[in-house]
Amino acid sequence: MNLLEITLGIMTAVGGFVDISELVFAAQAGSAFGFALIWVFAFSTVGIMVFGEMSGRVAAVAKQPVFNLMRYRLGLKLGMVTLIASLISNLVTCAAEVGGIAIILHLLTGAAYALMAVLATVALAASIWFLPFKWIERTYGLLGLFMIVFAAALVSIKPDWGAIANGFVPQIPPGLSSKEMLNFAYFMVAIISAVLFPYEAYFYSSGAIEEEWGPKDLSVNRITCIVGFALGSVLGISILSSSATLFAPAHIDPQLPGSAALQAVQPYGKLGLLLALLGMLFAVAGAAVETCLSNAYSVAQFFGWEWGRHKKPWEAPRFTIAWLVCFALALGIILTGVDPMKLVQYAVLFSILVLPLTYLPLMLLAGDRKYMREHANGPIATGLGWFYFVVITLAAVLAVPLFVASSGGQG
Repeated sequence: MNLLEITLGIMTAVGGFVDISELVFAAQAGSAFGFALIWVFAFSTVGIMVFGEMSGRVAAVAKQPVFNLMRYRLGLKLGMVTLIASLISNLVTCAAEVGGIAIILHLLTGAAYALMAVLATVALAASIWFLPFKWIERTYGLLGLFMIVFAAALVSIKPDWGAIANGFVPQIPPGLSSKEMLNFAYFMVAIISAVLFPYEAYFYSSGAIEEEWGPKDLSVNRITCIVGFALGSVLGISILSSSATLFAPAHIDPQLPGSAALQAVQPYGKLGLLLALLGMLFAVAGAAVETCLSNAYSVAQFFGWEWGRHKKPWEAPRFTIAWLVCFALALGIILTGVDPMKLVQYAVLFSILVLPLTYLPLMLLAGDRKYMREHANGPIATGLGWFYFVVITLAAVLAVPLFVASSGGQG
């Protein structure tokens, strides 16, 4: 088996877990609640493994990406509502990623934030235009592995491993005030949303079709989901644990992505800071590419347009225009001066509202033996799938009230 075949999963995991939202929420969760939210990361990781494996298997066997399913499984009206909601969610997320890249580049170079946002958007668009799909995923996926410095830094600072292990046990910290309880509940929902971001399924299933997966690739799909998403989870938990060890005792609230990079300074000095910023840069850039392409995939698949990066840009003109417009709108949002950290909160909120409608048609088709034959969901996949569907539906119901009541986790 070619190890480079799992790069799609690595990119999805590093970009999906350690994008701008993950950098902020993981660091803030550790600072505010110590190790108590580690179990939510681990719990949610199993969920994205389940749905990621399904989306890859459906793409390989039924040749159906997620948004082809929306129209035919949800109907035109509900499918259109889901499409519009997901387009907004992905656009806001893409804008947050572009803003995050601009912040990181500003920290690296000292150049103006707005200029860095423009140059970053041009560079991202150029990479999609000129690179074939395999090299898009390999470039951002492998360069994003600089993020491993966060895991290494955690080991070097000698944290309380017993406390970290205890963090994997579902819990609510004792002695929380009502305000702190609301904040804790909001972070639970936000982490579930960030780990199970819908664009991951859109990008992953479309990528499987781009790479012409078939039933022979189901083992690659399974390994990709387990290894890739587990790696992303390790990085997210490392950031949370380092924040609990370094920031919580000092009462530091790491609201900016640059704050997370400081975790690598204590063990490795300036080199650690540089590696952390580079890892963050490529991970967030990978997430920006994923969200932008996910919007283009979604609208093209829903309306039956020609799509795919395996085609020349002019061979799928509407698909090409869709991702170019997404980048242009994302840049426009950032250039208004809006705080990218506010966009992160809105992206997570929109995302959790879209999750049930994203994964319902996937569950229905993955269990349909007419399309999937012997590769349909078995008892374990069915049980886990419906269990996590109930969880994300409950999270979607609670998301807006918790966001308002906790002032976005800052209450």
